[in-house]
Amino acid sequence: MLVHGDNLLAMRALGERAGSPFSLIYLDPPFFTGRQHERVDRRRDPETGNVVRLMRPAFDDRWDSLQHYLGELGTRVEAARALLAPDGCLVVHVDPKTSHYAKVMCDEIFGPECFASEIVWRYRRWPAKTKNFQRVHDVLLRYVAKADVEPKFRQLYEPLAASTLKTWGDKKQRAVVGGDGRRTRSSRTEEATPGAPLGDVWEIGIVAPIARERTGYPTQKPEELLERLIRACTDPDDLVLDPYAGSGTTLAVAARLGRRAVGIDVGGEAVRVARKRLKAQGVRPYEERVVLEAPGPAKTKPGSRATALAG
Repeated sequence: MLVHGDNLLAMRALGERAGSPFSLIYLDPPFFTGRQHERVDRRRDPETGNVVRLMRPAFDDRWDSLQHYLGELGTRVEAARALLAPDGCLVVHVDPKTSHYAKVMCDEIFGPECFASEIVWRYRRWPAKTKNFQRVHDVLLRYVAKADVEPKFRQLYEPLAASTLKTWGDKKQRAVVGGDGRRTRSSRTEEATPGAPLGDVWEIGIVAPIARERTGYPTQKPEELLERLIRACTDPDDLVLDPYAGSGTTLAVAARLGRRAVGIDVGGEAVRVARKRLKAQGVRPYEERVVLEAPGPAKTKPGSRATALAG
C-alpha cells in the first residue's frame, strides 16, 4: 500500500483499521539539514543529445529549532510504536548530529530496557571541505516492542576474515571449556560455517550516480541496507511499515522478499517516484490518500481528530 499524506495522521488511521500489527517499522526522517531538498532527474535532450538535469522539489527539511524537529519526530515514533506487533521492532535512521538526542527520546518512549542495538552504517562518499574527520556513517537505533517478549530475529552472517580462513578454514569451531568454565581453546568440526555473525557496523556503499536502483530522489538509501533489516527482523508475508517512504526503497525490497508493506509520504514527488519504481518491478501498489475528517459541532480546532484513508 502506498499512502499519500501526512504520516502522523495516516498512522493514526492505520491504528483504527489495521487488522494485523507490523513486524518492522523503519523510520528514515529528514536529518535536520536546514534546507530544501530536490530530486535530480537526468534526461537526454532529443535535439542536442546532451544530458540535462531537471530539478524538482522533494521535501523541506527546515525547522524552527532542534526542539521542534525532535518534537515532530517523537510524536511519530509514538504513533508508530502503537502499530508494532508484540515481537516486532522499530528502527529510527538518523545521523550523528541528532542520534544522541533521538536515543534519549526513544528511551523515554519505549523504556531503556527495549533498546536492542545501535547499528552504524559506514559508507564512502566524496570528501567534504572541512577541517574535521570526514563524516562517513549514519546511525540506526533499533528498539523492540516489549522487553518481556522475545523479538523476531533471524541471524545474518558475513564472510569470515582472511586470517580466520587461513587458520581454521571454512568449518565451524567448537569452544573447549576448562573446569573453571572458561574457554581454553577451540577445536575444528566438520560442519561448514555460514560465516561470522553479522555485527552492528555495516559497510554498505551509498547509491552510486550510475547505479541501476538510483531514482534521483535525495537521500535515497541502498536496497542492501533495507534488505538486511527486513531479512533479520521479519518473516515472509509479515507486515513492514515505512512512514517516510521517499523513493520507495523499503517497499521495493519488501515486495522482492515476499513481505507486505505500507509506505507513507506527504510529498507528491516521492509518491510518483515510488509508484514508478514499483511498477518497473512488476508491483502495482494499492494507493490511498489521507483525508482530513471534517470538524463536527463539538470540535474547536479544524481537523483536530485523526484521519480517514480513502482510495
